Amino acid sequence: MKRKAVCLLSGGLDSTTCLYMARREDYEVTALVVNYGQSHSREIKSAREICTDLDLPFWVVPLTLPWGGSALLDPHLLIPMGRDEKMMQKEIPATYVPARNTIFLSLAASLAEVLGAESIFIGANAIDYSGYPDCRPDYLAAYERMIKFGTKQGFNGKKLKIEAPLLRLSKRTIILLAASLKVPFEKTWSCYQGKEMPCGDCDACRIRQKGFQEAGLEDPLIYYAASPNV
Repeated sequence: MKRKAVCLLSGGLDSTTCLYMARREDYEVTALVVNYGQSHSREIKSAREICTDLDLPFWVVPLTLPWGGSALLDPHLLIPMGRDEKMMQKEIPATYVPARNTIFLSLAASLAEVLGAESIFIGANAIDYSGYPDCRPDYLAAYERMIKFGTKQGFNGKKLKIEAPLLRLSKRTIILLAASLKVPFEKTWSCYQGKEMPCGDCDACRIRQKGFQEAGLEDPLIYYAASPNV
Protein backbone atom coordinates (compact mmCIF):
# COMPACT_ATOMS: atom_id res chain seq x y z
CA MET A 1 0.00 0.00 0.00
CA LYS A 2 1.33 3.42 -0.96
CA ARG A 3 2.10 6.04 1.64
CA LYS A 4 -0.34 8.93 1.55
CA ALA A 5 0.45 12.64 1.58
CA VAL A 6 -1.38 15.95 1.44
CA CYS A 7 0.30 18.67 -0.61
CA LEU A 8 -0.56 22.32 -0.13
CA LEU A 9 -0.82 23.66 -3.67
CA SER A 10 -1.09 27.33 -4.57
CA GLY A 11 -0.50 26.92 -8.29
CA GLY A 12 2.89 28.58 -7.93
CA LEU A 13 6.27 27.26 -8.99
CA ASP A 14 7.45 26.11 -5.56
CA SER A 15 4.30 24.30 -4.45
CA THR A 16 3.96 22.63 -7.85
CA THR A 17 7.57 21.42 -7.65
CA CYS A 18 6.76 20.04 -4.18
CA LEU A 19 3.78 18.19 -5.61
CA TYR A 20 5.93 16.61 -8.30
CA MET A 21 8.55 15.64 -5.70
CA ALA A 22 5.92 13.89 -3.57
CA ARG A 23 4.75 11.95 -6.61
CA ARG A 24 8.34 11.03 -7.48
CA GLU A 25 8.71 9.60 -3.98
CA ASP A 26 5.71 7.39 -4.79
CA TYR A 27 3.25 9.00 -2.38
CA GLU A 28 -0.45 8.78 -3.08
CA VAL A 29 -0.99 12.53 -3.12
CA THR A 30 -4.09 14.62 -2.49
CA ALA A 31 -3.69 18.32 -3.20
CA LEU A 32 -5.19 21.00 -0.98
CA VAL A 33 -5.85 24.38 -2.61
CA VAL A 34 -6.99 27.23 -0.37
CA ASN A 35 -9.00 30.07 -1.87
CA TYR A 36 -8.55 32.54 0.97
CA GLY A 37 -10.02 35.61 -0.72
CA GLN A 38 -6.80 36.74 -2.39
CA SER A 39 -7.13 39.67 -4.79
CA HIS A 40 -7.24 37.39 -7.85
CA SER A 41 -8.08 33.77 -8.62
CA ARG A 42 -5.48 33.25 -11.34
CA GLU A 43 -3.35 30.96 -9.16
CA ILE A 44 -6.40 28.87 -8.26
CA LYS A 45 -6.96 28.30 -11.97
CA SER A 46 -3.35 27.11 -12.31
CA ALA A 47 -3.70 24.74 -9.36
CA ARG A 48 -6.86 23.21 -10.80
CA GLU A 49 -5.24 22.72 -14.22
CA ILE A 50 -2.15 21.08 -12.73
CA CYS A 51 -4.23 18.62 -10.67
CA THR A 52 -6.53 17.86 -13.58
CA ASP A 53 -3.61 17.18 -15.92
CA LEU A 54 -2.12 14.77 -13.38
CA ASP A 55 -5.51 13.15 -12.70
CA LEU A 56 -4.88 13.97 -9.06
CA PRO A 57 -7.55 14.22 -6.34
CA PHE A 58 -7.76 17.72 -4.91
CA TRP A 59 -9.81 19.93 -2.65
CA VAL A 60 -10.40 23.65 -3.14
CA VAL A 61 -11.33 25.10 0.24
CA PRO A 62 -12.96 28.56 0.36
CA LEU A 63 -11.83 30.69 3.27
CA THR A 64 -12.62 34.25 4.28
CA LEU A 65 -10.21 36.53 6.14
CA PRO A 66 -12.40 39.66 6.31
CA TRP A 67 -9.95 41.57 8.51
CA GLY A 68 -7.44 41.79 5.64
CA GLY A 69 -3.98 42.77 6.86
CA SER A 70 -2.22 42.04 3.56
CA ALA A 71 -1.89 43.64 0.15
CA LEU A 72 -3.12 40.31 -1.23
CA LEU A 73 -6.41 40.78 0.64
CA ASP A 74 -6.94 44.52 0.95
CA PRO A 75 -7.15 46.59 -2.26
CA HIS A 76 -6.22 49.70 -0.28
CA LEU A 77 -2.75 48.29 0.44
CA LEU A 78 -0.21 48.54 -2.35
CA ILE A 79 1.67 45.50 -3.66
CA PRO A 80 5.40 46.36 -3.60
CA MET A 81 6.80 46.85 -7.08
CA GLY A 82 10.23 47.37 -8.59
CA ARG A 83 12.19 46.33 -5.50
CA ASP A 84 15.70 44.96 -5.71
CA GLU A 85 17.20 42.24 -3.49
CA LYS A 86 18.44 44.66 -0.82
CA MET A 87 15.04 46.28 -0.52
CA MET A 88 13.34 42.89 -0.23
CA GLN A 89 15.62 41.88 2.64
CA LYS A 90 14.87 44.95 4.76
CA GLU A 91 11.40 44.10 6.02
CA ILE A 92 8.50 41.69 5.85
CA PRO A 93 6.55 42.85 2.78
CA ALA A 94 2.94 44.01 2.57
CA THR A 95 2.13 40.77 0.72
CA TYR A 96 2.59 38.78 3.94
CA VAL A 97 -0.78 37.30 4.95
CA PRO A 98 -1.00 37.13 8.78
CA ALA A 99 -0.56 33.55 10.02
CA ARG A 100 -1.35 32.13 6.56
CA ASN A 101 0.81 29.00 6.81
CA THR A 102 -0.53 28.28 10.30
CA ILE A 103 -4.06 28.32 8.88
CA PHE A 104 -3.11 26.31 5.79
CA LEU A 105 -1.18 23.68 7.74
CA SER A 106 -4.12 23.27 10.12
CA LEU A 107 -6.42 22.56 7.19
CA ALA A 108 -3.85 20.15 5.74
CA ALA A 109 -3.48 18.37 9.08
CA SER A 110 -7.24 17.92 9.30
CA LEU A 111 -7.39 16.47 5.78
CA ALA A 112 -4.37 14.27 6.45
CA GLU A 113 -6.04 12.75 9.51
CA VAL A 114 -9.15 11.91 7.53
CA LEU A 115 -7.11 10.34 4.72
CA GLY A 116 -4.68 8.54 7.03
CA ALA A 117 -1.79 10.43 5.44
CA GLU A 118 1.62 10.46 7.07
CA SER A 119 3.08 13.60 5.44
CA ILE A 120 2.14 17.15 4.54
CA PHE A 121 4.17 18.72 1.74
CA ILE A 122 4.56 22.49 1.68
CA GLY A 123 6.62 24.60 -0.71
CA ALA A 124 8.02 26.89 1.99
CA ASN A 125 11.37 28.49 1.24
CA ALA A 126 13.51 30.17 3.88
CA ILE A 127 16.09 31.81 1.61
CA ASP A 128 13.83 33.63 -0.82
CA TYR A 129 14.01 37.37 -0.33
CA SER A 130 10.38 37.56 0.80
CA GLY A 131 11.31 37.01 4.45
CA TYR A 132 7.98 35.54 5.55
CA PRO A 133 8.29 34.40 9.21
CA ASP A 134 6.10 31.32 8.65
CA CYS A 135 8.57 29.89 6.13
CA ARG A 136 11.40 29.42 8.63
CA PRO A 137 12.75 25.99 9.66
CA ASP A 138 12.12 26.56 13.38
CA TYR A 139 8.50 27.50 12.71
CA LEU A 140 7.85 24.33 10.70
CA ALA A 141 9.58 22.17 13.31
CA ALA A 142 7.46 23.74 16.06
CA TYR A 143 4.27 23.19 14.06
CA GLU A 144 5.12 19.55 13.53
CA ARG A 145 5.50 19.15 17.31
CA MET A 146 2.15 20.85 17.83
CA ILE A 147 0.45 18.38 15.47
CA LYS A 148 1.82 15.54 17.57
CA PHE A 149 0.05 16.88 20.67
CA GLY A 150 -3.07 18.26 19.01
CA THR A 151 -4.35 15.43 16.83
CA LYS A 152 -5.81 11.98 17.35
CA GLN A 153 -3.18 10.66 14.97
CA GLY A 154 -0.40 12.06 17.14
CA PHE A 155 -2.08 10.88 20.33
CA ASN A 156 -2.12 7.35 18.92
CA GLY A 157 1.60 7.54 18.19
CA LYS A 158 1.34 7.91 14.42
CA LYS A 159 3.55 10.75 13.30
CA LEU A 160 2.33 13.34 10.80
CA LYS A 161 5.45 14.81 9.24
CA ILE A 162 5.77 18.21 7.58
CA GLU A 163 7.89 17.89 4.46
CA ALA A 164 9.41 21.12 3.16
CA PRO A 165 11.98 19.84 0.63
CA LEU A 166 12.61 23.28 -0.91
CA LEU A 167 13.23 25.01 2.41
CA ARG A 168 16.92 25.73 1.92
CA LEU A 169 17.17 25.72 -1.89
CA SER A 170 17.84 28.76 -4.03
CA LYS A 171 15.32 29.67 -6.71
CA ARG A 172 17.87 28.65 -9.33
CA THR A 173 18.17 25.18 -7.78
CA ILE A 174 14.39 24.85 -7.45
CA ILE A 175 13.94 25.69 -11.13
CA LEU A 176 16.58 23.17 -12.21
CA LEU A 177 14.96 20.55 -9.99
CA ALA A 178 11.54 21.38 -11.42
CA ALA A 179 12.89 21.06 -14.95
CA SER A 180 14.25 17.58 -14.14
CA LEU A 181 10.81 16.62 -12.81
CA LYS A 182 9.14 17.99 -15.96
CA VAL A 183 7.08 20.53 -14.05
CA PRO A 184 4.90 22.44 -16.57
CA PHE A 185 6.32 25.92 -15.95
CA GLU A 186 3.82 27.47 -18.33
CA LYS A 187 0.93 26.34 -16.10
CA THR A 188 2.34 27.72 -12.85
CA TRP A 189 1.61 31.25 -11.66
CA SER A 190 3.82 33.36 -9.39
CA CYS A 191 2.71 36.95 -10.04
CA TYR A 192 0.86 38.85 -7.31
CA GLN A 193 -1.27 40.49 -9.98
CA GLY A 194 -4.20 38.65 -11.52
CA LYS A 195 -3.80 39.84 -15.07
CA GLU A 196 -3.58 37.78 -18.23
CA MET A 197 0.22 37.92 -18.18
CA PRO A 198 2.67 38.29 -15.27
CA CYS A 199 3.44 41.92 -14.42
CA GLY A 200 7.21 41.31 -14.32
CA ASP A 201 7.74 43.86 -11.55
CA CYS A 202 6.31 42.54 -8.27
CA ASP A 203 8.62 40.69 -5.86
CA ALA A 204 7.38 37.25 -6.95
CA CYS A 205 7.92 37.99 -10.64
CA ARG A 206 11.40 39.43 -10.10
CA ILE A 207 12.54 36.53 -7.92
CA ARG A 208 11.19 34.05 -10.45
CA GLN A 209 12.81 35.78 -13.40
CA LYS A 210 16.17 36.00 -11.63
CA GLY A 211 15.96 32.27 -10.85
CA PHE A 212 15.35 31.38 -14.48
CA GLN A 213 18.19 33.63 -15.61
CA GLU A 214 20.61 32.02 -13.15
CA ALA A 215 19.42 28.54 -14.16
CA GLY A 216 20.09 29.38 -17.80
CA LEU A 217 16.52 28.53 -18.76
CA GLU A 218 13.73 30.46 -20.39
CA ASP A 219 10.47 30.83 -18.53
CA PRO A 220 7.77 29.81 -21.04
CA LEU A 221 5.22 31.88 -19.12
CA ILE A 222 7.06 35.12 -19.79
CA TYR A 223 6.65 36.94 -23.08
CA TYR A 224 7.88 40.37 -22.10
CA ALA A 225 11.36 41.85 -22.31
CA ALA A 226 11.73 42.99 -18.70
CA SER A 227 15.14 42.56 -17.11
CA PRO A 228 14.81 43.35 -13.38
CA ASN A 229 18.10 43.76 -11.54
CA VAL A 230 17.09 41.72 -8.51
